[in-house]
Amino acid sequence: MKKTHIIILVAIAVAIGALIMMSVDFSTYDTIASAKQKQGKFVHLIAKLDKTVPLDYDPAKNPNYLSFTAVDSLGARAKVVYLNTKPAELEHSERIVLKGKMQGDVFECSDILLKCPSKYKDDKTQLEKTVVENKY
Repeated sequence: MKKTHIIILVAIAVAIGALIMMSVDFSTYDTIASAKQKQGKFVHLIAKLDKTVPLDYDPAKNPNYLSFTAVDSLGARAKVVYLNTKPAELEHSERIVLKGKMQGDVFECSDILLKCPSKYKDDKTQLEKTVVENKY
């Protein structure tokens, strides 16, 4: 093999490695306390909606403003501001993944993902009913 062929193969391997490294999401989930320590940096939080504090959302006044309080697994609370329309079923979601930045004591959210594990839980009576129906 010529020296130029080897250099080209090494360059291609380095380029492929760089593309793979850039495509992988190395982000981890933070707590509210660790997000406060990373002021202004993009983080992912897993939290629950604090249902004791009402949502601040008035679609007639401003359909692109939503504010609520989130509670993480350690019990820390933070006000969340989301400048977009309210996701459907937000109040019914078990957990929410918030993507954004902490600015002071307010989490400025750019994206909300709803997690609803109830979809994946087995309802024993429904499961038994399905098994009985499939037998006959």
